[in-house]
Amino acid sequence: MAQDTLSENVASSRVRVKHSRPQERYEAYLGDEYIGYLDYVDEIEQVVITHTVIADRFSGQGYGGQLVRHVLDDIAPTHKPVVPVCPFVANFVDENPAYASMVVQISR
Repeated sequence: MAQDTLSENVASSRVRVKHSRPQERYEAYLGDEYIGYLDYVDEIEQVVITHTVIADRFSGQGYGGQLVRHVLDDIAPTHKPVVPVCPFVANFVDENPAYASMVVQISR
């Protein structure tokens, strides 16, 4: 039972996100602890999300999803389409169809 309580507390913890425009990176923190990042390329007509990393000890706890949600919500007001090169972000959008209208596929 104690393990269930711990898991619920961890899952309900909110990730704090810092945006570093010069690096084209969003950094995720749990309290003051750095837990991961999401890299992107801000192009004239679109935003390409290239990579998402959450530290191993924090993976599988929903923090990556919180980070991606924050990033997509931050991009939405720009009305730029998002190209999810990162498979984690593509999967997040598949599982959260409210973001599907923001996404465009890579054209070859």
